[in-house]
Amino acid sequence: MNMRILAALAALTLPIPLLAQHDPAALQQMALADDTAYGIVEDLTTEIGPRLAGTDREAAAREWAVERLKAMGFSNVRVEPFDMKTWVRGIETAEVTAPYTGAMHISALGNSASTGPRGLEAEIVYFATMADLDAAPDGSLKGKIAFVSHKMTRTQTGASYGQFGDVRRRGPNIAASKGAAAIVIRSVGTDYHRNPHTGGTNFAEGVSPIPAAALSIPDAENLERMIRRAARDNRPVKMKLVLTPRQIGTTQSGNVIAEVPGSDPAAGMILIGGHLDSWDLGTGAIDDGAGVAISAAAAKLVMDAGIPKRTIRVVWWGAEEVGIFGGKAYAEKHGAAGHALAMESDFGAGRIWQVDFRLPDSAAAMQTKIVEALASMGIGRGRGVASGGPDHGPIVALGVNAIDLQQDGTDYFDLHHTPDDTLDKIDPQMLRQNVAAWATVLGIVANDPADLLPKAKVAE
Repeated sequence: MNMRILAALAALTLPIPLLAQHDPAALQQMALADDTAYGIVEDLTTEIGPRLAGTDREAAAREWAVERLKAMGFSNVRVEPFDMKTWVRGIETAEVTAPYTGAMHISALGNSASTGPRGLEAEIVYFATMADLDAAPDGSLKGKIAFVSHKMTRTQTGASYGQFGDVRRRGPNIAASKGAAAIVIRSVGTDYHRNPHTGGTNFAEGVSPIPAAALSIPDAENLERMIRRAARDNRPVKMKLVLTPRQIGTTQSGNVIAEVPGSDPAAGMILIGGHLDSWDLGTGAIDDGAGVAISAAAAKLVMDAGIPKRTIRVVWWGAEEVGIFGGKAYAEKHGAAGHALAMESDFGAGRIWQVDFRLPDSAAAMQTKIVEALASMGIGRGRGVASGGPDHGPIVALGVNAIDLQQDGTDYFDLHHTPDDTLDKIDPQMLRQNVAAWATVLGIVANDPADLLPKAKVAE
């Protein structure tokens, strides 16, 4: 047997994962044939289901996560608990009572007050935009139900959520400060199913919370038509709301942490993950079962390829939906020291199409490697500055670097915070593409010699 054949046979007997650690193309091919991520989402949504922050279902998810991450071969698996004030849902109904009648599909917003079991009936005051509500005179809504609409549109980046999400995040507080008895909003979403979109809201110190809920988009548009027709004859439109959520006091949440130990602790760690909690209407498949699965599956591929230079720390974050409490607790406990870079997956399971960076000039060569490796997957370089994701925001603000792998969010706000957030909405092929892109980036960053540790700020 000649030497060329012997060499070829020897190459074939080398462990493929060992080759893949140094070859982004090989790592991508492994990821595109791997269904670890889909298995995580399927099991999480089937065995645990909805995981409202601070509740027993989120606690069950943490127990499940610890066992799953250990079984996947990760090291140092543990939970870092923290306390939080917890809100839970109750009965929720809405009905127009005059001058027309009709039941509407509605969902209370997180931190909504209760109407009491007998409900609340009042005249509706309509605002086409958040700016119109802001302009309403103080005291003008006393005893009324404010109804606020908006014109959120479908975009690939989800950019319109930043603007129009203000209706949900800030609208109830403004309505309460102007005397409203309650508020309903057009759901912050882009679908036309009769599925309302829930989500959190907050009331400022000194402002008494009021009942606050989102109408499904078809019902919100029907209510607008009712208001326009009733206005022709100067007739008020009335609605009866029954919302019975409650605050249950201080409970516990927590971040589930697992690691791929690196060979060079001085090089710093890569912080990755998604949030384990979800809203309680669906099973939290795209928000954010997909994210915890993508990040962990990619880390496992890199781990199986051999010991990386940098430690990879996987965090399945607690209580993101209700205030990014897990990310804040982690940043307070750990600070920026020792963290080389942060990445989060929290925008569903759509195809990754762009990469954005927040890196020092010293990492220019590494950035070029990443751009070139992702180009073969049709992923282009963006011009935005990476945020690291919602849960990583507090630690990125302390000076930690970040990379964002941008997913196609064209359909994301059809499902976001609705009963339709279920496993069937995930395309396994797109999920594998996400894992391939993540594994590519992790494989490069975990082994690159660039100095990525945050620099201490000099006192002025």
